[in-house]
Amino acid sequence: MTPMTTAEPERARLVEFSRELGRVDRAWALLAEGNTSLLLPTAAGDPVAMLVKASGASMARATPGDFVRLELRPVLDLVDGAGGGDAEVDAVFDAAARAGGGRRPSVEAILHAVCLDLPGVTAVGHTHPVPVNALLCSASADALTRGSLFPDQIVVLGTRPLLVPYIDPGLQLARVVRTMLREHIEATGRVPKVVYLQNHGMFAIGADAAEVLRITEMAVKVAEVLLGSLAAGGPVYLSEEAVARIDTRPDELHRRAELATSTSTPSADRAAAAREGDHSS
Repeated sequence: MTPMTTAEPERARLVEFSRELGRVDRAWALLAEGNTSLLLPTAAGDPVAMLVKASGASMARATPGDFVRLELRPVLDLVDGAGGGDAEVDAVFDAAARAGGGRRPSVEAILHAVCLDLPGVTAVGHTHPVPVNALLCSASADALTRGSLFPDQIVVLGTRPLLVPYIDPGLQLARVVRTMLREHIEATGRVPKVVYLQNHGMFAIGADAAEVLRITEMAVKVAEVLLGSLAAGGPVYLSEEAVARIDTRPDELHRRAELATSTSTPSADRAAAAREGDHSS
């Protein structure tokens, strides 16, 4: 029996994570929609790398072979460079495919690299939930980021999600989001939990896969509540004072900490147990 490589446990976790996000009954990512990634543990001197879903793979039926190892530095160099385009992206992806058995990363791998380069982030989930996209594809897309509606939204999603106008997926989108994320962190001191992409979908950004699942679940609930409130005369957001109070009061901070050590689903429980000791928050 060959010894298990460092990436193999991560592949198993990523399969379970992807299947949860891609569950058909949830309709968060149909067919080959959406993608997931995990930051790989590194030894001293090793390049920082991720596992990310291959192009055309179904999250609902993910297998270990559906994920590609991709080093972050070459991708981020493209994002931060002044030039570059489709040909340069193809060269990086072709190299990953040759090294990983022929599967090419999803085009969204570039944005995954940007998100995984943020402090404290080790897992990313990109989905297209129907209620979220119903708003993102409407004149009311900014309702998702205009304010907070209820306490649980603040506890799980924070107070300042990010809304990005429609941009062609790939290198240009990643460049714009990288700039917007830097501006957001400078202004708020926090990494946003959600990046909403207008006419496209959402990116949930977390310390681990279980947090990404919680973020996605809550973002879907928020979208459903917003759709209902828009039909009932319009949303009524909490005041800035109420939001700040919920965001900082001790019992809600305790609840947020408890959520960070719990999971959203039985299968996420199993993944978190297997993950113990592999990542620091």
